[in-house]
Amino acid sequence: MKYTDFLKKESFGLEELIAFAYGRIVDNPPEHFDARLPAPPFLMLDRITSLAGKGKRGSIIAEMDVRMDHWYFQCHMPGDPVMPGCLYLDGIWQLLGFYCVWRGGLGSGRALGCDDVSFNGQIRPYNRIIRYEIEIRRYSHLAESGASIVIADGIVSVDDEKIMTVRGARTGLFKKIAYPDYPLRSENSTGGMIRERQ
Repeated sequence: MKYTDFLKKESFGLEELIAFAYGRIVDNPPEHFDARLPAPPFLMLDRITSLAGKGKRGSIIAEMDVRMDHWYFQCHMPGDPVMPGCLYLDGIWQLLGFYCVWRGGLGSGRALGCDDVSFNGQIRPYNRIIRYEIEIRRYSHLAESGASIVIADGIVSVDDEKIMTVRGARTGLFKKIAYPDYPLRSENSTGGMIRERQ
């Protein structure tokens, strides 16, 4: 699809999300269109059913189908299989990074933290659907650096039961930090503070 069509689209299926992960969703990407979702099996969503944005605010609704053969049920924990709670949180961060790109942000996405996370449930192999409901509190594009930042609150439910809430989840996009030549050693092959390379 064309970049202008991507920016207008309000829902995305699994095929499109995987295309985004591999950098193939947009035929005519602008410079610094470097953000990616994780590819399966680390992709924590199967579809985005709703994206909305107006001014600094917005919302995201997304879902993931639970499959008993998901990799984490095989190792976490033998005799007591449960989806790790950190993966629900990563699903929120994945969606926030995608939201930044959808709002026109450029660069590579990075999780920046959250203020509060509360778990009150679990996901087991025979549950059916994980649902993410995210309220964007603030989306900002920082003109000087070209970075984009999003701050949001979210709820994760499984089969219509709320199992996690997160407050103040933050994700950003930053230019010139991508490492597309992995595994070769290059300028971005080591980590540390996130800053734009000169």
